[in-house]
Amino acid sequence: MATVTGSLIDPRDAIGFVLRLGRALHTYGYPAHRLEEVLSRAAERLRLTGQFFSTPTSIFASFGKQEEQQTFLMRVTPGEVNLGKLAELDDVTTGVLRGAVSAAEGSDRIESILAAPARYGNVLTVVAFGMASAAASRFLGGGFKEIGVSALIGVTIGLLSVFVGKNPTWGRVFEPVAAFTASALAAALSFAIGPYAVSNATLAGLIILMPGLTLTAAMIELSSQHLSSGTARLSGAFVIFIGMGFGVAVGDTVSQAVFGEPQIARAIPLPPWTEPIALVTMPLALTVLLKAHLRDAVWIVIAGALAVGGAKLGAKFLGPELGVFFGALVVGVASNGYSRLLDHPAIITQVPGILLLVPGSVGFRGLAALLDRQIVSGVDTTFKMVLTAMALVAGTLIANIVVPSRREL
Repeated sequence: MATVTGSLIDPRDAIGFVLRLGRALHTYGYPAHRLEEVLSRAAERLRLTGQFFSTPTSIFASFGKQEEQQTFLMRVTPGEVNLGKLAELDDVTTGVLRGAVSAAEGSDRIESILAAPARYGNVLTVVAFGMASAAASRFLGGGFKEIGVSALIGVTIGLLSVFVGKNPTWGRVFEPVAAFTASALAAALSFAIGPYAVSNATLAGLIILMPGLTLTAAMIELSSQHLSSGTARLSGAFVIFIGMGFGVAVGDTVSQAVFGEPQIARAIPLPPWTEPIALVTMPLALTVLLKAHLRDAVWIVIAGALAVGGAKLGAKFLGPELGVFFGALVVGVASNGYSRLLDHPAIITQVPGILLLVPGSVGFRGLAALLDRQIVSGVDTTFKMVLTAMALVAGTLIANIVVPSRREL
């Protein structure tokens, strides 16, 4: 029998707990390097000899000495980030590793967390899509017309996501179909409401679907020498970018064939006081879309403000790309401090903060330029995306050195 803080534990229960924990963390969006680290720490605390290998679609886990290993293979499907359930998994893991909860009971609680229904209903989720797109339009320099159209596109994409949730076979073409819908709708509305910045509304409407977080996670994995998972995740992000670019191109073509050239005008700048409103609206929308607990909404808003404020301060002295590094450093340090202070996982505030900095919109603009045969502009913008992603990675990794997170997760 193994022991945890003086109590006995059946090795089979310990192994079952570690395996269930790995599957659950993978399901809710944990990157490979953090997943392997957490599982190794859990196995060590449960007096198990374990080795773990994670990819975006599988987990290998081996227990025992080299000559007597028992190996498990779990086929997993990449899932969406669910901050609320990650917080609940953190509570369970802490209880087991500190001896307050048995491994068998911990496994049962993990199963209950996995089976629990969605935290927020379809209506609130659709509204959050619209809020996030409207706020993104303001960040991208949009005026009232652009914000209104972006919100409408966001709501439409939110409705599509609800449909895909009920019809999973459509999930494989969700991004291209959403991009097609956003592009065609943005162009068509220019004839109904008059000229406006169509590209702003299209990009803001699609902002939630941009794989910027996936790209950043891939770069972190590659930097941490998790080459297999990092390469696979990077390829997945690239495929999503290509699919969305294709959808936008088809939407432009169809709208021009039906309505003609869209009516385009420059966005009318809004007063500075509208930016703080967007800076509160976006994190609140992300609280719903990332399924975080409402108790964490205030902290998520603060993290978003620190991320954007840090990036602006850094850009003022270091330039826009390196400004992102400073923003990621600030939000990483603040998130780890939050973790130590409130005994919650740092990922709760770090992911929403980083989402406000990820280079998804930059990469999409580069892809759009390439599709429009603007090769020089497209390559230059794509390079900026890579540089921005690396700045995010550097800021995140250094933040973990400056203020390490003390929680198991």
